[in-house]
Amino acid sequence: MPSHNLARIEIDDLEIIGYSVAGEETVVAIPQLDVCFDIGKAPDQLIHINHVLLTHGHMDHAAGFAYYLSQRNFTGQAPGTILAPKNLLGPMREIIDAWGRLDGNKIPVKLVGMKPGDEHQIKPNLFAKAFPTKHSAGSLGFSVIEKRKKLKAEYSELTGPQIVELKKQGVEIDYPLDIPIASYLGDTQYVDFSQLDYIAKSKILIAECTFYEDEHNTRAQAGKHMHVDELASLLGNMANEHIIITHTTARTPMREIRKMLKQAMPVELMAKITILPRRPRHPAGQ
Repeated sequence: MPSHNLARIEIDDLEIIGYSVAGEETVVAIPQLDVCFDIGKAPDQLIHINHVLLTHGHMDHAAGFAYYLSQRNFTGQAPGTILAPKNLLGPMREIIDAWGRLDGNKIPVKLVGMKPGDEHQIKPNLFAKAFPTKHSAGSLGFSVIEKRKKLKAEYSELTGPQIVELKKQGVEIDYPLDIPIASYLGDTQYVDFSQLDYIAKSKILIAECTFYEDEHNTRAQAGKHMHVDELASLLGNMANEHIIITHTTARTPMREIRKMLKQAMPVELMAKITILPRRPRHPAGQ
C-alpha cells in the first residue's frame, strides 16, 4: 500500500501530485517534469522522481529528504539530486552523514546549492531556476523553464538548404525562447512576484495561501506567510493560466476557505484557481 493518499490535479499533459497542510506536511510533484517541490515526509510514490527542489529547511517541507535518498539507494536507483538554498547544504550533509552512521550504510546524494538567479539543468531542454522568497533565511522558490530556439521572422520563408547554408556561414538565424511551465513559491510572505517575468507568465503557478480569516492577518505576518487578501493583490498582476493553492491552515475549515477565496477574488481569477485538496496522509485502513 502507498504511504500517502496524495491529491492529483491534471492540467493538460501534466499531473500535479501532492499533499499540503500548513505546519504538517508539504510535498508537490510534477512527474512529467521529473521534479518534486519540497519533499515533506517522503511519500513512497514520489521516490522515483530524480530532482527535489527544496525551498527551505522547515520540518514540514524537508523532514523526508534523507529517507528519500536512502530509499533510492535501497531500491537500486541512482542518487537523487536535491537543489537547496546554499546555506542549508552544511546541515543537510551533517544529517545525511548521521543517518548513514545510524543505518550502517553510506547514503549517496547529489546536493546542489542554489541562490537567486541560479539555474540547474533537469533535462536537455528543461531547467530549474531559483528566485528569492521571504520566509526563512535563504529561502527560495523555483520555476521550471523549457528552453527552445525559435527561427527569426526574417528567415521564416527560407528552405531547409538555405537555412543550412546560412548556418555554415555563421549567421545567427534563431534566438533563445524561454517557456516557463510551472513556478512554485514555497512558503513566503507577500512579494510582488509579477516583477519576475518567468513567474508572472508561468503556465502553472503553485502558490501558498495559508490564512483566510480577517483576524489571522497578524498570524500571517508573524509566520511570514500569505493571507488571502495579499494573494488576491498578487494574482491581479499575474498572467498564469492555472493557479494551485497550497499550505492551507487546518485552523479554517475547507468550506470556509473556498467561501473566502471567492469573496476575495474576481470571477475571472477564481476560474483559474484549484486548491490542492486536503486528504489523509495515509490510505484508509492504514
